[in-house]
Amino acid sequence: MRKLKVGIIDILGKSATKNYWSRFIRANNTSIMPQVVAVWCEELGHDVSMVYYNGPEIMAGGIPDVVDIVFINAFTQNAMLAYALSNYYRSKGAVTALGGPHSRSYPNDTAKYFDYAIGFCDKVLLNDILQDGAEHRPIGQFVSTERQPQDLPGVIQRWKFITPIMAEAKLFKAIPMIGSLGCPYTCGFCIDALVPYQPLAFDSIKEDLRFVLKNKNRRTIVAWHDPNFGVRFNDYLDVIEEAVPPGSIPFLAEMSLSLLNEDHCRRLKHNGFKVLLPGIESWFDIGDKSKMRNTVGMEKVRRIAEQSRMIMSYIPYLQGNMIIGLDADEGPDPFELSKRFLEQVPGVFPLYSLLTSYGRNAPDNLRYQREGRVLNIPFHFLNQTHATNVRPKNYTWPELFAYTSDLLSFTFSWEANWRRFKAVKHTGTRVEQLMRGVSSGRGHKHRNFRLLLERVNDPKVRRYFEGETMELPSFYVDPIREDLGWLWDWLPDGAIYHDPYAYLKSFNGEAQTEPLIHAGMATA
Repeated sequence: MRKLKVGIIDILGKSATKNYWSRFIRANNTSIMPQVVAVWCEELGHDVSMVYYNGPEIMAGGIPDVVDIVFINAFTQNAMLAYALSNYYRSKGAVTALGGPHSRSYPNDTAKYFDYAIGFCDKVLLNDILQDGAEHRPIGQFVSTERQPQDLPGVIQRWKFITPIMAEAKLFKAIPMIGSLGCPYTCGFCIDALVPYQPLAFDSIKEDLRFVLKNKNRRTIVAWHDPNFGVRFNDYLDVIEEAVPPGSIPFLAEMSLSLLNEDHCRRLKHNGFKVLLPGIESWFDIGDKSKMRNTVGMEKVRRIAEQSRMIMSYIPYLQGNMIIGLDADEGPDPFELSKRFLEQVPGVFPLYSLLTSYGRNAPDNLRYQREGRVLNIPFHFLNQTHATNVRPKNYTWPELFAYTSDLLSFTFSWEANWRRFKAVKHTGTRVEQLMRGVSSGRGHKHRNFRLLLERVNDPKVRRYFEGETMELPSFYVDPIREDLGWLWDWLPDGAIYHDPYAYLKSFNGEAQTEPLIHAGMATA
């Protein structure tokens, strides 16, 4: 096999940074898998160049204008940018492949604009793609292994691809690590719901931590990319304690509330954990990850507030992740309870996610499609904070947008930002949260809901949101053109639209979430 010129693109954001928070944090939005693919390609004997895109512009790295094959990693909100980049590099004679969450969620749509749409990938499948290396047009091939890889290159092997983007990080420098794949929980909205949980090699984690200790600076933090870190809590904390002195490396991790009892929090503090991102999810549903399946409403608020105060006595930065618009929600209560929670624990930074159906990525999505509730909202807006593409079960659109806008106003008002600032004791966390809160309050996601509230009363717009027409309201187009910049001219015809019912049509209504093709290559 001849040596190929391979380009790898990691898209960090769909648009150039627009506020202070984004400017400071965007360089830390890297994904692990593009770096893994880069390592594997080099081990297979190919020349590799890597670039990190911040919207339509390069943030770090670079690849030649002429390459043999380009691998792009994208979340769904970055899909328009990825499609345009694919079209651009195809015009230069390159074969293109898309991996990441969007390709897994929308393989049929991805195959329209890429030669390969990749689901799960290991080194063997990657080698198959490189050996084939052919154009597959007009419809590309969807290829996938049956499960996640058994092991991944660690920080040591990925270091040459990490350092260029770390140099661009302004506030802190996150080193991406991962200790496990999949998740033991089966939340119906989650892309990892049906992915078997598997720990990665502990010896490799130890080696990476020792390497990080030697190469970190005072602004370095290790960001664990596990869907749910510490499921085998004692095993992972034992690994950290054996590898590095307690508190010598600061850590960030997404963990379940069910894992965060006081003994565990004490041990996490001892070992340098500074930021935790547990999922509160809902006041009326999804209680497994907090061990509160039968606890709802104000009682759940009270108990999680009490637990959050305990966690924050050990961990400086606590982000509470909540989902808006679940089918269990009805009336003003879910929104008012979120306010009461923030009043009881003002130091928690809330992250609200709107219920979103990403193609075939989660078990519940098939039900939403069967019920005819999924809208053709452009991918560009599907980042869980700017729009929802699922028609709510118990709200009219004006009600949902009004409640959401009111909650955002309450959460990111100057008064709320000041309460958070006073409630947090750690100086760096106070400053960072104030900056983030002000950016969120002024950001266009907040204004977006006020505008949607005004526009949804227009009969033409209302018909779209009710699913009575597929005609896209014009106000969705201009932001895409602005965000893509020079790449707007490379966006393929029709790419702004997609079939929100492709999952249902592909499986004739059968509840399956595995890829269409397992191992090897065939037409999607």
